[in-house]
Amino acid sequence: MKSFFKLIFLFNVTLLLSQNYQSAESVEYDPVNNQWLVANGSRIIADDGEGNLSYFGTGNASHGMEVIGNNLFAVASNSIKGYDLNSEEEVMNLAMPGVSFLNGLTNDGENTLYVTDFSAGKIYSIDVTDVSNPSYTEIVSNTGGTPNGVLFDGTNNRLLFVTWGSNAKIKAVDLGTNQVSTLVTTSLSNIDGIDDDSEGNYYISSWSPARITKYNNDFSVSEIVDTPSLNSPADIGYSQSTDVLGIPMGSSVIFVDLAVLSVSDEDFNTFDFKISSNPINEMSYLQFSLKDSETVTLQIYNSLGMLIKTLMNEEKHTGTHQISLSELKLSNGVYFLKLSTKSGVSVVKKMVLDKTF
Repeated sequence: MKSFFKLIFLFNVTLLLSQNYQSAESVEYDPVNNQWLVANGSRIIADDGEGNLSYFGTGNASHGMEVIGNNLFAVASNSIKGYDLNSEEEVMNLAMPGVSFLNGLTNDGENTLYVTDFSAGKIYSIDVTDVSNPSYTEIVSNTGGTPNGVLFDGTNNRLLFVTWGSNAKIKAVDLGTNQVSTLVTTSLSNIDGIDDDSEGNYYISSWSPARITKYNNDFSVSEIVDTPSLNSPADIGYSQSTDVLGIPMGSSVIFVDLAVLSVSDEDFNTFDFKISSNPINEMSYLQFSLKDSETVTLQIYNSLGMLIKTLMNEEKHTGTHQISLSELKLSNGVYFLKLSTKSGVSVVKKMVLDKTF
């Protein structure tokens, strides 16, 4: 299985100053309006993923946000608020007196929210069946740490949550018994967010090292997601409909396309797709083989996931093909070379230029 990460930076976007990110803490995809909603302190910002920002009504969110149906729910200090995604009007305001620091938010896809109390080490469930009359219940009185991001795992009838501090842990709450267990003790410090993709993999954001780590469905295998440099990545959000991961970082938000190009080892070996001499120099070439005639597209993306050049888009016959890379005239840096065919199979190779040629 090969993965290609398309990265879209939103740094230094020219917008009205009042609509710039100042304290982007949490992101949530809005499928109703095909946009991202960002908790930005006193206001919620709507982001189309291409650098165009606007206010989401007059709504505010300090931390976690979740969409259920046509409503957005958000942590707003020590309250949980609800907003209609179409009208952007507030439809719920649930004050939770006695809580310390509400932080992560998740939902069961129907009518229950779960929220972590970071400072008190507690977790609450919130019934939003009737947004005009919501109610909440403490389900975990002691998480054994400082719970931050939280995720509903319906397959296993549990909550997953991440914790703060050194050697931060990933824990689970059995929703049948409300008992807490530790799944993984990491070497990371200060894990902030957690979400899952459409294939059952989990992603967590940590402050030290500042990165996104991907786990498989039973947390037995992990890998570092290839992203640009991160700085205190906060409460991440994943869109299953677009396969994009949103990463808020205070003054900026990054969107990462996690489109996994499903290529079996057999397919990959059949293509024999390789780059000779990498880092690239004036003698480098790429080579690929086809067992059948195919329409082949070869494209180069930069490290931000932007398409910068199409090398080929044509029918190629059965056999081995070579293309010189000496005429690319690219600047120094990291690039991704993507080969795709009309039959729907794609592979990606990373290439590095250590000088201009």
